[in-house]
Amino acid sequence: MKLKPLGDRVVIKKVEEEENKTKSGIVLPGSAKEESNIAEIIAISSDIENDEKRKDQISVGDKVIYSKYAGNEFEIDGEDVIVVKYADLLGVLK
Repeated sequence: MKLKPLGDRVVIKKVEEEENKTKSGIVLPGSAKEESNIAEIIAISSDIENDEKRKDQISVGDKVIYSKYAGNEFEIDGEDVIVVKYADLLGVLK
């Protein structure tokens, strides 16, 4: 099943981070640290794709930073995705 967002919304999927090590060699699992606000764009609404100002700023596959409490989480075909407003995207990681 595909999810096509409406209005000025984008569908993103959180990027899983690897385990980190401290300088002293202690391994910190992903569950021991704060949740990351980095995600990958998996779908963009038609309104954004057709907007001359915004269409070149983001594209499917880009990694973005989004607001901490933004969006609504859903499970689509066993994958957790988040639908956020375009305004909740803070930046694109290059």
